[in-house]
Amino acid sequence: MPVLHMARGGRVLVLAAGMLLLLLCMLASVLFGIHNYDLRTVWEAYTSFDGSNDHLVITNARVPRALVGAAVGASLAVAGALMQVLSRNPLASPSVFGINAGAVLLLVLSISMFGSALTFGSMIWISFAGAALTALFVFVLGSRGGQGFTPVKLTLAGASIAAFASSVTSGIVIIDKSSLDQALFWMVGSIVDRKLEHLSIVTPYMLIGLVIALVLSGALNVMALGDDVSVGLGQRLMLTRILACVSIVLLAGAAVAVAGPIAFVGLIVPHLCRFITGNDHRWLLPYCAVGGALLLVGADVASRYMLMPKEVPVGVSTALLGVPFLIYVARRGKHE
Repeated sequence: MPVLHMARGGRVLVLAAGMLLLLLCMLASVLFGIHNYDLRTVWEAYTSFDGSNDHLVITNARVPRALVGAAVGASLAVAGALMQVLSRNPLASPSVFGINAGAVLLLVLSISMFGSALTFGSMIWISFAGAALTALFVFVLGSRGGQGFTPVKLTLAGASIAAFASSVTSGIVIIDKSSLDQALFWMVGSIVDRKLEHLSIVTPYMLIGLVIALVLSGALNVMALGDDVSVGLGQRLMLTRILACVSIVLLAGAAVAVAGPIAFVGLIVPHLCRFITGNDHRWLLPYCAVGGALLLVGADVASRYMLMPKEVPVGVSTALLGVPFLIYVARRGKHE
């Protein structure tokens, strides 16, 4: 994909415009849906709350949904950018790490064992633990062997673990169909019915992961040049990779924990942002954070109108966008 050559001031303006567009999109998420509201109703919901149904929907459903969508989208996009530079694979995304599959496996296993005793809060912690443990296992496997850590081994280990976890999950669901009824909507990926307290559980992990990624941005620029060049410039490759993996676990694990396995955000957004920033991660990562939030919130708004009055899970909307984009990236890489 060609790169727009912009001065620093131009990139700042584009980033600011993206943030403004994100705020407008979040406002649209609050205002529009099966029931539409005006700005006055939203204002009254927070200044003179009267317990009406409209005010309850705005404060307990619409606003938390917009905030969760923005946080999850930003986390997935930044994690995807890290995955692509870490594995040197333009098709990489958090799912390559097996994070989605691992979280789903542990969640379905827990539902099968404990059933209705699980609360939504406990499901968040279980899925986060599954994502973190899977990523740790993949990193250990990717570091085994004579050559130590290599991007190829990391990709193969992630793909293998993801396939294994998905197979085991399918087996559990076939044996215990009651687990499917409870986990199906979560497994598709959705931000419906998420509360601010759910977001507050994972927000610290998202912030820590984002800070680590931003601190590593300069080192990632050097690492993208190749191992030999990085070592020649005195970079500590293993430390950079470990910290990048920690950031991926925190960002993608927290996103999966609160919203389920929403696919393709981590693939689409980094490629689109490179059109403006190139491979300079000092700019790419902030752009990905804004772009990912914008994409997921916008997809969530669009999903409300696909089968009105029913709502399509946002994971389906991102898949409809992601599959053609995946084919495009794969074909472009083949030609190059």
